[in-house]
Amino acid sequence: MFKKLFLLLLIVAPISAFAQNKIAYVNAQEIFFKMPEMKDVESQLATERETIQKRSAEIETEFNTLAEKFQKDTTGLSESLLLDRQNQLDALRQRYQSYVQTSGAEFEKKQQSLLQPLQEKMMRAIKEVGDENSYTCIIEAASLLYVGSSALDASKLVKTKLNITD
Repeated sequence: MFKKLFLLLLIVAPISAFAQNKIAYVNAQEIFFKMPEMKDVESQLATERETIQKRSAEIETEFNTLAEKFQKDTTGLSESLLLDRQNQLDALRQRYQSYVQTSGAEFEKKQQSLLQPLQEKMMRAIKEVGDENSYTCIIEAASLLYVGSSALDASKLVKTKLNITD
């Protein structure tokens, strides 16, 4: 009799402990893009992008102008002068390609440096909401294939913590 009661407790105890777990989910992407600081980050990145595009266009225009000038005036030129002009065009083309690669890498680095603090702030808010509400875990809603009725949407709590108004 005592063995049966003990066996029953071993079976029921984990089930009752599991039933007390509170699982929540959030739409982290929506929360992230609604953070108040995101407008400033987007503005800074747009300014940076415009600067890069403007400089790229200037170099491209310079290349096209030089190419047209060289194509118009080719009569009576020595082979060494033609080779020199080709070298100038090649150097300008390389400068353009180098600028595009370097500026792209710098843009990505700046983007990461601006977004990382926001990501960390959002993750802290999610952790605080989880701790305050005794959630066992908070899961990203986009990765869920099914959400049962016992799962809780903690998105509003996280938004409130981050001062996001819908």
